[in-house]
Amino acid sequence: MEYRGDEALGLIETKGMVPAIEAADTMLKTADVELVSYENIGSTLVTVMVKGDVAAVKSAVEAGAKAAERIGELTAANVMARPIRPIGHIVMAHDIDKS
Repeated sequence: MEYRGDEALGLIETKGMVPAIEAADTMLKTADVELVSYENIGSTLVTVMVKGDVAAVKSAVEAGAKAAERIGELTAANVMARPIRPIGHIVMAHDIDKS
């Protein structure tokens, strides 16, 4: 999913893939957001990123963080309302549409 920095960006970081997948599923079911990318950072840390309008991303990240905490360890959650365009280049390094 392409991200150019013109929409809000929501990030959830968990310890382990299972809570990250649970968070992603919950975020996508909770609000009108799109999955941008994920990154397996190492040391079992996984970050999931979604985009959309600010209110939707805030709602999605809040629900996703709670879901991740229920079954695993949440290490961080953040909403960036309107990140600068170069942030898109960082996010796109792990675009889910790339093979």
